[in-house]
Amino acid sequence: MEFSNSVWSPYKIGLTEKIEKVQKRATKMVPSCKGLSYMERLKVSGIPTLKYQRCRGNMIETFKILHGIYDTAVAPVPPICQESVTRGHSCRLVKSFSRYDVRKYSFTQVFVN
Repeated sequence: MEFSNSVWSPYKIGLTEKIEKVQKRATKMVPSCKGLSYMERLKVSGIPTLKYQRCRGNMIETFKILHGIYDTAVAPVPPICQESVTRGHSCRLVKSFSRYDVRKYSFTQVFVN
């Protein structure tokens, strides 16, 4: 479930529900979790929700990109604010406008949110 988390993150509700269904079915197979609700099964087994895993994965990848852990020739370049910063920090990200879903839900746009 965690493989390629930062590469493929569905934005449509139907797709996220299909993926969540797989995890629901997998947690039902654990003998000690039978008869519990889905959220209780996750707490007992120590597994976070898939939405949380995707968000956390995006934050980790963004940190690695901003701090130069990845090769700059390969990693996507985030749009960093070039204005003089009087407050805050120098790693402010700028969200660019995108009209089409292909660009709007790509990783470089999602991690700015």
